[in-house]
Amino acid sequence: MLNRSSETLQFFRAWLSDPLRVAAVTPSGRALAALIVSEVSAETGPILELGPGTGVFTRALLARGVAEEKLALIEFGSEFAAKLNADFPRAKTLCMDAARLRSVELFDDTPAGAVISGLPLLSMPPRTVYSILEGAFAHLRTNGAFYQFTYGPRCPVSRPLLDRLGLKATYLGGTFANVPPAAVYRIQRRKILRIAEIRVRPTADNP
Repeated sequence: MLNRSSETLQFFRAWLSDPLRVAAVTPSGRALAALIVSEVSAETGPILELGPGTGVFTRALLARGVAEEKLALIEFGSEFAAKLNADFPRAKTLCMDAARLRSVELFDDTPAGAVISGLPLLSMPPRTVYSILEGAFAHLRTNGAFYQFTYGPRCPVSRPLLDRLGLKATYLGGTFANVPPAAVYRIQRRKILRIAEIRVRPTADNP
C-alpha cells in the first residue's frame, strides 16, 4: 500500500494531467474521510464509491466495518484503478466514467445502501453531474444516501438540478483539518406522499 508521500505524489501527477477530473492536488485527509463515512456501517449494505483515487475514503469505509467485497470502486484514471485493484482485490474496481453508471451491473442487482463520492462535481458541466446522479441513484435503494464532499461554500449540486431529479441535500458537517477545508452533504430522494396515504381529517360535515 502506498505511504502518504507516495500517494500525494501520485495524486499531484494525476491532477497535473487532468485537473478537471481530479478534485485537488493532494489526497483527502483523515478528518474528511472520517466525516464522509460517519453514517456508514457494515449494516449499510453494498457501497458504491465514485472517484476513490488513492483509496483514502476506501480505507475509511473498511475501518467502519464495511466488507471489502461489498465495495464497488468507480475510477476513471487508469493508474489509480490499477492501484486500487491491487490494494483492494476483493472489491469490484471498474475503470470507467462515472457518468455511464446507469449502464453497468453492480452487486448482482442488489441495491446499494450508500454512495461515497470524491468526484469534483463543481468543475463538471450540469449535464455530466445529472448523468452521475441519475446513474448513482439507479443503483441505490429507496432510502439510500449519496455523500458528496466539496471545497465550496454550498452544496455542489445546484437546487434546480436537485429539483429536476427529485432529490434533497442536507449539510452533514465540515472540517478545517482538511487541506483545503471541506464540507460534506448527504443527498437523498425526497419523500413523496402517496394519494392512498392521505387521510381526510374528520369534520362536522365529514365524520
